[in-house]
Amino acid sequence: MTRKTYLLFLFCAFSGTGLFAQSIVPTEKIDQAMEMDNIEKTYLNMSDYFRSKELKKSTQPFNFPQIENIKLPSTFKFQDQSFSTLDYLDSSYTQGFLVIQDDNIVYENYWRGQKRDSKHISWSVAKSFTSALIGIAMEEGDIKRLDRTVDSFAPILKGSGYEGVNLEDVLEMSSGIGFDETYSDPESDISRWWGGFIRGESQDEFAATLQRELEPGTFNRYISINTHVLGMVLVSATGKSVTDYMQEKLWQPLGMEYDAYWLADGNGMEMVLGGLNATLRDYAKLGQLYLHKGKFKGKQIVPEDWIEKSVNPKKEHLLPGSKNSGSPEFGYGYQWWIPDGDEGEMMAIGVFNQYIYINPNTQTVIVKNSANKNYYDSTNPHSASIVHLELFREIAHKESK
Repeated sequence: MTRKTYLLFLFCAFSGTGLFAQSIVPTEKIDQAMEMDNIEKTYLNMSDYFRSKELKKSTQPFNFPQIENIKLPSTFKFQDQSFSTLDYLDSSYTQGFLVIQDDNIVYENYWRGQKRDSKHISWSVAKSFTSALIGIAMEEGDIKRLDRTVDSFAPILKGSGYEGVNLEDVLEMSSGIGFDETYSDPESDISRWWGGFIRGESQDEFAATLQRELEPGTFNRYISINTHVLGMVLVSATGKSVTDYMQEKLWQPLGMEYDAYWLADGNGMEMVLGGLNATLRDYAKLGQLYLHKGKFKGKQIVPEDWIEKSVNPKKEHLLPGSKNSGSPEFGYGYQWWIPDGDEGEMMAIGVFNQYIYINPNTQTVIVKNSANKNYYDSTNPHSASIVHLELFREIAHKESK
């Protein structure tokens, strides 16, 4: 091989697909970026620290109609405690806040470095995007049945706890896999996964190490690696990367206004469990899509029956208040959180207080990006999703009157 040929080989090997041109920054630099005092900046610049794969903005971008900012409710209540709305937004370290009512932006504001064109890490809000992609693949016949086992799509999972587990149980966070999702514990399973991801290790291989603890389909336990397994299924079924498939099936047809990107491991596999980075307005477009039962500008993007099944759990262990759930304050669907109540609400929720809230009854979508330094304090009401829900409800009902 000549020197010229060798250099060309290196260029091809490290560009576009597979491995990436950018190298991983030292672990110490990532650790520093993730310190609580630094996350406001870090969450807006994740591609400075991790490999990433770009989603290109739509060739036909859609801009929401916008009116002058409404005055948010001055206060809201959770149980017997009253909160000042603006103080709550500040104390939960909000960086972006958007309210859509009857298809119009009625409130939009940014703080702590975020701007309209800023790409903010989604964390687990990304799981709901992944669910939408699975629904599209079902409609198009790439995935034919939800009772098919995930290891039949991804043979690397044979011999693991995922062998024999069907796709629907994984979608519903009911895989039975033993897993500790305690983000604040450096010895937890999610922390072990994160350490490997920082080093560029294969997420597929990590998933294949996990073992079963419970009978699948009997208990709702939130396990982020379940969503990674959905990504493995999607890649196997469609023959495309998650980025390429999402570009074609969601980002382009939804009229996304800005480029976005997925974080990825050293093999180029997207971090579908939480690695999407996008703007506040483009996150809102998924909310609008689900509000309108999968339709955008008259075209069905995500099948209506998929959305209905995604946000209307029927199994006992998926209902709010179930004793067979690790998160009984909410119900759970196909990668969507379901609040207790009769208004058809649904929520995409990410750590450090990222949200897409949808209320079909009031025709409301609310999106929140945050970098809450107090997130690990379980006694702090400014970090609790159940308290955020009451804020969102107060806004939704005030504006629907």
